[in-house]
Amino acid sequence: MKYALIGCGRIATNHIKAVLNNDLTLAAVCDVDPAHMESLLAKHDLQKDASIRRYTDYQNMLEEVNPELVGIATESGIHAEIALNCIDHGVHCIIEKPIAMSMADADEIIRRAEEKKVKVAACHQNRFNLAVQETRKALEAGRFGRLSHGSIHVRWNRNEDYYAQAPWRGKWALDGGALMNQCIHGIDLLRWMFGDEVEEVYGATRQQFHRYLEAEDVGMAVVKFKNGAIATIEGTTNVYPRNLEETLYLFGEKGTVKIGGKSTNNIDVWDFSDETGEDVSNKHLQEVTSNVYGNGHTSLYADMIEAIREDRKPYVDAVAGRNALEMVLAIYRSQKEGAPVRLPLKNFKSEDMTGEFHV
Repeated sequence: MKYALIGCGRIATNHIKAVLNNDLTLAAVCDVDPAHMESLLAKHDLQKDASIRRYTDYQNMLEEVNPELVGIATESGIHAEIALNCIDHGVHCIIEKPIAMSMADADEIIRRAEEKKVKVAACHQNRFNLAVQETRKALEAGRFGRLSHGSIHVRWNRNEDYYAQAPWRGKWALDGGALMNQCIHGIDLLRWMFGDEVEEVYGATRQQFHRYLEAEDVGMAVVKFKNGAIATIEGTTNVYPRNLEETLYLFGEKGTVKIGGKSTNNIDVWDFSDETGEDVSNKHLQEVTSNVYGNGHTSLYADMIEAIREDRKPYVDAVAGRNALEMVLAIYRSQKEGAPVRLPLKNFKSEDMTGEFHV
């Protein structure tokens, strides 16, 4: 299957690993800065491969290479524009999170993909973490009973050097803040585990330490689900001196699970009323990862390839990406209006937060 990557920044190496692990044909890479392309290819010892074409204009690449599948890993603010162009060319897409920066764009990606019969996957790769998959299996088997409440804590560190690497980071139009960039994976897991149907979100955000940014560096929220469960969200890049944890809690009438580690990659607590011998291996499950992005890109790519070949929905489809985006934008709107926000959310975008904090 012919593949092309659009955007060769920090996260791109995970996409290239997934491409190589799944034996895709890497036909082209694209970035506005040629040095980014060469650095990425050299990192994977591909710099001398003349069959990999280089482009600084993704539209030229689409026309000339005609890939079957693309990965979109540019700055967040242009994900939707690129995705819609790819969809119009009949090209299947894996879009890095967030899939868009506005509800209108996210909904249009879903609508147009269905119209053109194109597969779109949202890159929420942590759904494939071993700990997450085991928890999901228990949930789908009804082992928790009725869910009471839960929480996601993303307690990470990002310093000024990180933001200096790319001037788009922390901008409302191109990135958003800690919730949109770093914490959206955990927010996706929380919403997914609690049944996706959200009634109301009440949030507050602040810019405490990163005064050189436009957007927030900490956000908290209370979420009411339609099934009666409630949950809290805490996301920040203010933890000193380094990443501390990404932790998901689920509390049910017959089960309690705590998924911990730096990126929801370990099981810290695994207790069920109907415990079996198979549960022993889950009680202290740990998945070794080389960074906070985890190992899920390879599995997400494998699923997408299979979805294309079998003509089915990807495991993490565009609707999943839209739902995670909606949660973040609902917190933003709640901060802006100082009131709870009922879902579904319409006509709101990250840029509507412009001027919320002093810069």
